[in-house]
Amino acid sequence: MAERSWSHQFIVMLESLRMGTTFSQGRRYARSGQVRSVTISTSIVTALVVDDDGETYRARIGVKAFTAADWARVERALAGEAIHAAKLLAGHLPDDLDTILAGFGLSLFPQSLSEIVLDCSCPGWQKPCRHLTAACYALAEEFDADPFGILAWRGRGRDELLESLRAHRVSALGHVAGPAHPAPRSAKPGTSGFGSFWQSGPRLGAPDPAVPGSVHRGDAILEQLDPLPLTAGRFDVTDLLRGAYHTFTDSDHGLPERRAGR
Repeated sequence: MAERSWSHQFIVMLESLRMGTTFSQGRRYARSGQVRSVTISTSIVTALVVDDDGETYRARIGVKAFTAADWARVERALAGEAIHAAKLLAGHLPDDLDTILAGFGLSLFPQSLSEIVLDCSCPGWQKPCRHLTAACYALAEEFDADPFGILAWRGRGRDELLESLRAHRVSALGHVAGPAHPAPRSAKPGTSGFGSFWQSGPRLGAPDPAVPGSVHRGDAILEQLDPLPLTAGRFDVTDLLRGAYHTFTDSDHGLPERRAGR
């Protein structure tokens, strides 16, 4: 499938002026290589054109660049469609770019001569002159070779546009995915979190403290075990464990009062 000729509507608009002789001379200059350079920048295209007499003239074609607000809307629209972002990142303009711009009241190319400013350093009074028309044909070739030049003319260079699209895509993906690592739940102020270590989980809830007669004891598990036939010196292991259970389930999560003075 042949690459789209993006500049076609630009040339059609210019040729609608029906300046046959001037445009035929301009085409001849462009085809014979008399347009020595074409420089595209925001709002202005500058071309150096050599006349038949060997004199070099500077032809300039001006157009109104899109505003920063216009570009912000266009970039959001392009980034919002994965196929558009992928095509631009691959170095191609979306085929429906004209339609996207039209949705914001914009157009890729000027729609009439009143939307562009033409200037040439030649002494001729007619505008566009043959140098300007030669510059237009050379510019059309530049646009077809690198369509990003059209966007640069309208105020957004390739690198700036692609960087903005990447930022929009990353922001959109981050918004959908949410934080990569959820923040850990912190313990209540003044607690170390040990007090809940020995509590039962949601499937084995402890008795409701509001029920009369219910008592919560951290060492209750020891009452359900057979006596442990072990000692540590002169101490019974069960008594030592009972003290440890009380330590970890103490309501203040600190050492028992009987140790506070040590």
